[in-house]
Amino acid sequence: MTGEGDREGEKRLAAEAAAELVEEGMSVGLGTGSTARHFLVALAARTLDVRCVATSPATERAAGALGLAVESFDTGDSLPQLDFAVDGADQISPELWLVKGGGGAHTREKIVAAAAERFVVIASSDKLVERIHAPIPLELLRYGAAATIRRLGRAERRDAPPTPDGGVLADWLDEVGAPTELARHLDAEPGVVEHGLFPPDLVSDVFVGRGDVVERRSR
Repeated sequence: MTGEGDREGEKRLAAEAAAELVEEGMSVGLGTGSTARHFLVALAARTLDVRCVATSPATERAAGALGLAVESFDTGDSLPQLDFAVDGADQISPELWLVKGGGGAHTREKIVAAAAERFVVIASSDKLVERIHAPIPLELLRYGAAATIRRLGRAERRDAPPTPDGGVLADWLDEVGAPTELARHLDAEPGVVEHGLFPPDLVSDVFVGRGDVVERRSR
């Protein structure tokens, strides 16, 4: 059985493998969560001149403490496109569907992934699943959130602080079935800002730490 220390070791190996793909002068999207933090450390250790954007205030603080230059990704002078983005995942299916958002930053994470020419997912082996299952994280508009949850059916508001952009966190708890159909349903629901289903066409590569080796899976 894989223990917590082993999982952290697998995350670190995957993160280090992804960091080796970053080149001087790149613009890099930084994910959120415990796996992404390993990538921050590995990237900072390479001492490259890169421009970074962060998917959460926590990531921005952690990156800054490591000496990584983090820029705004708001309107105005922000980067319109990124060369590279790296993040973890809560679930990874054989088809490379992802579930993300356990940390509550999936809206920003999806924006950054979509803006990147190459989006690399890093994970420990326990994140691999045979099929995507609940819970699926949701970000809801604060206005009318209770009504949105009622219409969704088997969804539940999460006991968590607001998202970085002031949204309400919730989770879809019903059967997932086909991820494509559920994603389409959630996309069409008024009040759902974003959901944690990331389609395979967003993903360039997945690096999975397994024991002391890294497996690479590509779309």
